[in-house]
Amino acid sequence: MEKAVYYSEAAEGPENGSAYWIHAKDNVRLRAGLWKTGQVCKGTVFLFPGRTEYIELWGRTAADLDRLGYSAFAIDWRGQGLADRVTGDRKTGHVKRFSEFQMDAAAMFEAAEKLNLPKPWYLIGHSMGACIGFRALTEGLPVSACAFTAPMFGIKLSLIERMAAWPLTWAAQALGRGHIYAPGYTGQTYVLGSAFEGNKLTNDPDMYQHWVSQALSLSELQIGGPSMGWLFQALRETRSLSGVASPQIPCITFCGDQDQIVDIPAIQNRMERWPGGSLELIKNAKHELFAESPAVRERIFAQIDRLFSTAIKKEQAA
Repeated sequence: MEKAVYYSEAAEGPENGSAYWIHAKDNVRLRAGLWKTGQVCKGTVFLFPGRTEYIELWGRTAADLDRLGYSAFAIDWRGQGLADRVTGDRKTGHVKRFSEFQMDAAAMFEAAEKLNLPKPWYLIGHSMGACIGFRALTEGLPVSACAFTAPMFGIKLSLIERMAAWPLTWAAQALGRGHIYAPGYTGQTYVLGSAFEGNKLTNDPDMYQHWVSQALSLSELQIGGPSMGWLFQALRETRSLSGVASPQIPCITFCGDQDQIVDIPAIQNRMERWPGGSLELIKNAKHELFAESPAVRERIFAQIDRLFSTAIKKEQAA
């Protein structure tokens, strides 16, 4: 498997981080990042990032997992990071169909088999990555347990915005304009256009500055706002998934009570219908829970570790 570019200094992940080029079945080139733990290994955690995110942005999360004894494996989805773009403007967050992300996930797990990553395997999905992960779980993703943060089971829109979004984005797609930015968005990376005060991502200034520093030093990995096509496909996928039964797999979900990006009622509805699943609403936290204060992160990782450890014990005893 061919080695890919990996910016270890910016990532601040475990020292042995590396990256690989992998290909989806439609030949789109993706990038996967691997951090093998130096501890006694409890298994491998697959990291499904959110929209705009990339491998290096998950370096600190990989370091937290390493301290708990897990290897971590992350991906640049198509259209993000150093993966192939699907539109001429590299800054546009665009995808033709959300089902294409399932090809990316499949390529990631095929690469994990080739790399012989230690089992058991687990999933952590954030925001859009959680939406992709949920669909993959319903189609038999081979993991023993999962955890979601701020899952995109719905997008937070006002009633008027939602009523306008459907016909507007559908028309853009139908007219071949799905690649243009959704209203109110440009190609500017969010953290470079928004001061820490009033930002929608985190209450932790150190983590926000970490994101800003990466955006400045790794400009080629950045994207800006979503396209009309992305928004249409995201609305369609979340609506479709709302009617799907929850998989029979242990799951814990976390959401910040100040989240302004995903639809909290949709998350609550899903987790109420998840046998053995649980939801924790984190007070004084925003969308990027792995970029919140050390106390919040420690609390979340402790619960994820407990779930994963319990799940594999039950699996082994069955």
